[in-house]
Amino acid sequence: MTEPQITRLTEATPDSLSAVNRLLPQLSTHAQPLTLEELQAIADHSCLFLLVADGNVAGMLTLTSYRCPTGRKWWVEDVVVDRAWRGRGLGWLLLEHAMAYARQAGRGTLMLTSRPSRSEANALYRALGFQPKETNVYTYLFIGSERDNT
Repeated sequence: MTEPQITRLTEATPDSLSAVNRLLPQLSTHAQPLTLEELQAIADHSCLFLLVADGNVAGMLTLTSYRCPTGRKWWVEDVVVDRAWRGRGLGWLLLEHAMAYARQAGRGTLMLTSRPSRSEANALYRALGFQPKETNVYTYLFIGSERDNT
């Protein structure tokens, strides 16, 4: 395997759309395929990183940021490594890249959530230095906006 490369998606293409839509069902059984316009909107307003290994998109991670009165917050979302590439340290590589990217921006808090049943993912996050936070996460589903609540 050649050295995996991580690139930030800045322009949606049919190839990147195909790759992201191939990964989405591995991330969530409720995820709906994106359109090219939706993927471009994500590329325009957040940091979607694609992990490329041997010329193939092998994983992705979304990193978002915002400022609030208590400081800059960074959120890691939608981390997924293709089933064919799991067990090779690519999730670690994606997260290290996101951490370095956020660190370059200065002070802030990097956060993510993970279901307790995802034991391998939770072990990875702890190994990278993430600490569990005692909190409740609440969601509210808006009627008629099914696409935004996957």
